[in-house]
Amino acid sequence: MWSIIHKMGSPPWFYRFAGSFLKWLLPIAIVALIVGAFWGLFIAPPDFRQGNSYRIIFIHVPAAVVALAGYYVMAFAGLMSLVWKIKMADTAMRAVAPVGAALTFIALVTGAIWGKPTWGTWWVWDARITSMLILLFLYLGVIALFEAYENKAAAAKACAVLSLVGTVNIPIIYKSVDWWYSLHQPASIKFSGESAIDSSMLYPLLLNIAAFYLTFACAVVFNMRTELIDSYRRSAWLQTELKQELAKG
Repeated sequence: MWSIIHKMGSPPWFYRFAGSFLKWLLPIAIVALIVGAFWGLFIAPPDFRQGNSYRIIFIHVPAAVVALAGYYVMAFAGLMSLVWKIKMADTAMRAVAPVGAALTFIALVTGAIWGKPTWGTWWVWDARITSMLILLFLYLGVIALFEAYENKAAAAKACAVLSLVGTVNIPIIYKSVDWWYSLHQPASIKFSGESAIDSSMLYPLLLNIAAFYLTFACAVVFNMRTELIDSYRRSAWLQTELKQELAKG
């Protein structure tokens, strides 16, 4: 594992890896998104209580799940930046933040759309919704800190600290429906015991979650590759890589 981390800490190696990664994984992610969306929105049966309005679950839940996982990725990158001073970890933090913020925003908006027919209102200060809003602010805070500092090292350190401190919010999001009275329904997918969702709805939901994970990975790697181009645009190794890519067409 440490050898992989050491390799990924090398900008030239990661740049080449990112090109191959996107070439193969991006088409898979696109196909998974299309198939998952079609399966969930058009093939899965309507819910016996909510009818067709529940179908937004196939966007809402994957966005929320991956937004939470993405914050852990950002926090882990922050830990590597603080402890081992790996510059690529700083690049990873900066790449994850806007993707995580976008997913959190999608989760909040789709949750509001779902809440209107279910609760009769677009928004309530429900424990889980409020903690998800805090997650959005944490992502935006990391983005703002990177832009606020002229010194990249100081910016990375501040973002790493904020990322690590913000991890306390993730368990709160997960357990909020159990700890406090909440309008938000408990988790439908359970890893221990039977899931509270029929297989005809569960399978397309799982596919959509996988598709969102793949899309998240592609977006983060693309952002990191873009950051490398911006940071090392005058370096000899990047000029060589770009010339080779142009030669290959």
